[in-house]
Amino acid sequence: MRVFVTGVDGYIGAVLAPYLLERGITVIGLDTGYYRDGWLYSDNRRLAATPHTLNKDLRAVTAADLAGCDAVVHLAELSNDPLGQNNPEVTHRLNHQGSVAFAREGIRAGIRRFVYSSSCSVYGAGSGEFLDENARVNPQTAYAECKVLVERDLAAMAGADFSPVLLRNATAFGPSPRMRFDIVLNELCALAWTSRRIVMTSDGSPWRPVVHVEDICEAIYRSLVAPEDAVRGKIFNVGQTSENYRVR
Repeated sequence: MRVFVTGVDGYIGAVLAPYLLERGITVIGLDTGYYRDGWLYSDNRRLAATPHTLNKDLRAVTAADLAGCDAVVHLAELSNDPLGQNNPEVTHRLNHQGSVAFAREGIRAGIRRFVYSSSCSVYGAGSGEFLDENARVNPQTAYAECKVLVERDLAAMAGADFSPVLLRNATAFGPSPRMRFDIVLNELCALAWTSRRIVMTSDGSPWRPVVHVEDICEAIYRSLVAPEDAVRGKIFNVGQTSENYRVR
């Protein structure tokens, strides 16, 4: 299988690419390359293999770039609420419109499987009950709104020759060559390491679903290799009840 991974040099992508390569999948990467010098490690030669990567904007990708690929894993977006809220119009243009246009190029190229990295943030402020994939969405930010819209538009494209899979990831944590310290558990670890103290900035009442980055990679891998009829147009929460926490 030949898989085109967007955001391959990001926090999840930098873990996902070797994860897939180790399982016999050929990976073609896409990344803007804005942070190519920001690896946590001195270089990425520690990996057994690295993917061939195109350095270009997602919105510039054409069907020709996807030629020969069987599937897509789409990670590349403005990746958090504060960044998205900085300019909601730009966020919608990149995350929603850009993602849907990219999926259409995938269909033109004959891509059969399209795994989209969505987010549990689509549920917004819940009432305390457990939420499954059939729960009502209640996005609170431009970032979450775009996730809902992309899910809607990809699901509408599903057909015999195109199988979108929509993964609503909990908040990721864990080490990555392209480390992020703006997500809750990683941030707490960074505070503990650098200042020897952890400062709480919330009242501890919200529940925070979290999931290890390698579990996200496993969910993506299984979405790629599962029978098409089992996953076509389906939404899957990626996380588990035992990893829902209050930060207090």
